[in-house]
Amino acid sequence: MGSASSVTVPYAAYLRVYEPLGAFPEPERTHWERYARRTTLPCAQDELRRSLADLLPTPPVPVPVHESGDAFVTFQDGVLCVCPWRTRLRGWLALEELSESLPAPVLDAALPPVVRRQAEADYERWQERNPDARPWIRTATWQVPLRWFVLFSDEEREYGKPGECAGEGEPGRDGLVLRYRTPMVQARRRVARGLRTLKDAIDEGPLIDGLVDVGRWLEEFHPRSLVELDYGGLVHMVPEAQLAGDHSAGDTAEGLAALRAGDGVRAGRAYERLTERWSAVRNRQYAN
Repeated sequence: MGSASSVTVPYAAYLRVYEPLGAFPEPERTHWERYARRTTLPCAQDELRRSLADLLPTPPVPVPVHESGDAFVTFQDGVLCVCPWRTRLRGWLALEELSESLPAPVLDAALPPVVRRQAEADYERWQERNPDARPWIRTATWQVPLRWFVLFSDEEREYGKPGECAGEGEPGRDGLVLRYRTPMVQARRRVARGLRTLKDAIDEGPLIDGLVDVGRWLEEFHPRSLVELDYGGLVHMVPEAQLAGDHSAGDTAEGLAALRAGDGVRAGRAYERLTERWSAVRNRQYAN
């Protein structure tokens, strides 16, 4: 087995926001402008490898001591757009989620209570100085949350090798990329319309709550931002034939359109395709 610096870490998908350079205050704006001119830039796998390396010492380091100065960059209509990693902030947020999702004995074995208490205290002090901070990246392991697909249309789907997709890619197995990209105004419009449809059809539920949360998060960013859903490391675990046939954003849009039209049967079929597809992916987490 390779070292933490060489191993490929799969099975995470990402929802990212790229803000135009002008949305950042100085001196951060100048930093990102210079950063984007580098000849080589790190990728998501590099960030994951660094995080894995921090978990190897005893005691482990669940949250970086210093905030990352790295970012993903792309161009939209000739404008430089930046998605800061903010690895330290995301580490604190991920630690909160772990406490809610893992049994206490498992969590204590992986991250001793004293380590977690120190990280929580650091986060509380940091929040006092940064009350309005928010991450530019959301991460999901072993799945893409269905609510993320509401933000995109099937026409915005990009599948293939990085050279076949517009802009930069995050290559997975054999260099494959599966992602969606859309302007912020479109993403917000689809969230609002999707919420109206769901509330008219089902009143309340986890899908509505999750979509409300995503909508509030999007409101934190510049209206000319770019929103990206990247399958990331999931392309390592899903057979290529299934990836090629995966049109989850299209299925989501079809289900919502059917609900608006009052066609429960068609909406049910679309939802069934989605749940079967993603249940099969999530179940791999528990396979030997």
